[in-house]
Amino acid sequence: MAAATGLNQTAVSRIWRAFSLQPHRVEHFKLSKDPLFVEKVRDIVGLYLDPPERAVVLCVDEKSQIQALDRSAPILPLLPGTPARMSHDYKRFGTSTLFAALNATTGQVIRSLHSRHRAIEFKKFLIKIDNEVPAELDVHIILDNYSTHKTPAIKRWLAAHPRFVLHFTPTSASWINLVERFFGELTSRKLQRAAHRSVRALNADIQDWIEHWNEDPKPYVWTKTADEILEKLTGYCTAINASGH
Repeated sequence: MAAATGLNQTAVSRIWRAFSLQPHRVEHFKLSKDPLFVEKVRDIVGLYLDPPERAVVLCVDEKSQIQALDRSAPILPLLPGTPARMSHDYKRFGTSTLFAALNATTGQVIRSLHSRHRAIEFKKFLIKIDNEVPAELDVHIILDNYSTHKTPAIKRWLAAHPRFVLHFTPTSASWINLVERFFGELTSRKLQRAAHRSVRALNADIQDWIEHWNEDPKPYVWTKTADEILEKLTGYCTAINASGH
């Protein structure tokens, strides 16, 4: 840019800093095309900011294809001035799927581990939730539009358990489901540095980590209103339209 404008590099850097410009960085986004986007956002944000009385709000999803991996060489611990090092290649020992229900108020997690994530496993997880949540409470579940959540068998089970109310997120809007934050912490704080030589060892590690999480859970606090979210997205849409693409 200095060469193109005739300025020196110091002047260009000073201008970038003054206007908080960071041309080396690029962030990604995806806008939902769900025709009921506004209604779903207002519904789910309303559950976060003003949860119903005598009810529990659970953020539910599956973290599928969690791989049991073992590096080809032992991980070298960090040293002064040297980060931890791990080999780029590894051996695979199978996969597991974690079903998780994050209590939006307390931060506690109901979990179940399965080898697959079909409607059969999802129904088993609903039964587990039904057994663990006190019978006098309604159960509001926030979840995505995955096909296994809407099969005839699931619909029949829900019809027989009317205290369960499903709230589907807009398509391509996983950011609104707080359990995704929990999955992110599980990955960064446990899985990405771990080594497992079997699915059984992987599952045991995940169970142990969640048990420790539930001993001192940290709920995620939702702060933005639906109007604030929609206003920000309106700005994105305006910018996209003005770009000429």
